[in-house]
Amino acid sequence: MKTKTTIFLIILTLILISAIYILSQKFLTKTNNLTIQQFNNNQPNNSDNAIKQPDTKTTTQPKQTTSTPQSMTEIVRADTKQQQVVFTFDAGSGNQSLDTVLAALAKYNLQTSFFITGQWTAKYPNGVKKIAAAGQEIFNHTYSHPHLTQISDEQIIDELTRTDNIISGLTGQSTKPYFRPPYGDRNQHVRDVAASLGYRSVYWTVDTWDWRESDGVTAARVRARILDNLAPGNIYLMHLGDNITGQILDEMFSKILNQGYQIAPLSTAL
Repeated sequence: MKTKTTIFLIILTLILISAIYILSQKFLTKTNNLTIQQFNNNQPNNSDNAIKQPDTKTTTQPKQTTSTPQSMTEIVRADTKQQQVVFTFDAGSGNQSLDTVLAALAKYNLQTSFFITGQWTAKYPNGVKKIAAAGQEIFNHTYSHPHLTQISDEQIIDELTRTDNIISGLTGQSTKPYFRPPYGDRNQHVRDVAASLGYRSVYWTVDTWDWRESDGVTAARVRARILDNLAPGNIYLMHLGDNITGQILDEMFSKILNQGYQIAPLSTAL
């Protein structure tokens, strides 16, 4: 009897141990599941917090084009469809050829274009008045004849504005809309600054070299540069501060007109 009781107690003990083991495993599994779920709940939502990547879709951007209005482009030649040329006279130093130039213009009843500095105007005010009284065009050649690419924007503005004020005070007419950069020294920035004041740059087609008289250039050489390069739309660069211009201008006008060309002022030749 004692043996049977012992065996029964052993079996009961084993059953209890097994039950306890099974219950403990279930408890551990449940705890682990809860821990995992809690961990997952605490993680950021990938769809809400993911780093947004830039849109790499290729898009065609419109072409950026810049165009300068025709009224602001630099003038280097007149209208080539017309049988015409333009004579321009720069006045920045002396006035040796002033009277003979005006006499030749009057003889052939011609109107041309003069680019005059403020300092020349201050030195020869009666000369400016004579040019204006003869019906010639007067435009801006700056005040002190500087290299415009080597001075500030403020100085460029002052050079053009001072000259316009001086000349308009004498003639009653503005020097706009044209200016000629001294020495032909200009770039796009200079042109833009001048354009902001209402000026358009005028260069030339043919430099006659009359200003190189002191370098040994002769009247014959200047004649050749004018006639050998004769072509529709030419803008000739000449000066008042030398002797050659006055010596040859009457002859040049005669020969050019005899070849069927018109000699026109800048304002009507473009």
